[in-house]
Amino acid sequence: MTATRVRGGVRLVRAALAGVTALAGLAGCAGGGTDAPGGSASGSGPTGTVTVFAAASLTESFTRIGRDFEAANPGVTVTFNFAGSSALANQINQGAPADVFASASPTNMQSVTGDGPPTTFVRNQLVIAVPTGNPKGIRALADLTGPGLKVALCAEQVPCGAAATKALTAARVKLTPVTLEQDVKGALSKVKLGEVDAALVYRTDIRAATADVDGVEFPESAGAINDYPIVVLKNAPNKPAARAFVAYVRSDRGMAVLTAAGFQAP
Repeated sequence: MTATRVRGGVRLVRAALAGVTALAGLAGCAGGGTDAPGGSASGSGPTGTVTVFAAASLTESFTRIGRDFEAANPGVTVTFNFAGSSALANQINQGAPADVFASASPTNMQSVTGDGPPTTFVRNQLVIAVPTGNPKGIRALADLTGPGLKVALCAEQVPCGAAATKALTAARVKLTPVTLEQDVKGALSKVKLGEVDAALVYRTDIRAATADVDGVEFPESAGAINDYPIVVLKNAPNKPAARAFVAYVRSDRGMAVLTAAGFQAP
């Protein structure tokens, strides 16, 4: 599994996991520690590497949380694999070594085996992403069916795609997208690049990309809010560090990062 360093020592594990069986055999068990969100250099805190598989919409928030967690626990290195929740669940079930799974919907979480029951830690809501200034004047879901308008959606098996389908059904809008993306970042990038006129993405993704896009709220999104569950995986190579990371995510410090990014408390 290829890794590149991100700010503060947090590493981003790329989603290319073709040799997943061989990788699983390389996963080592790290040393023990504590379940507390804090830690210390004296050895009382968690140690080793904790590998977190997280929904693409958590990229910015979890990168910050991972950096803060490492600072609070000098014996720990956090690695991330960010992708669509359905793809991550498939990778885990194929044997990819992972300690924590944070999904953008309970549906994808149900297909993996946790060390205990998953916990919903945040919620997220859809908005319409449009280029800065909203040149097409989009104000509602019905506007996405305008002549010549190009729209990107997430694929339906991806949480943002399932939520979009639910919202469009509630609005009685029949929409034919020009592309179906495998995660929300892919849909948003189409707007950034000018390849589409609009996309349905999460509110948090708009907040993270305010220099490039604007967000249009629509009432039907209130009935298509996604719960985000998190769990320590049953076969986690480093369960002590994994439990400490999950505790940190759910702590006041972790939740402050998430709510600042636009996530809602469960």
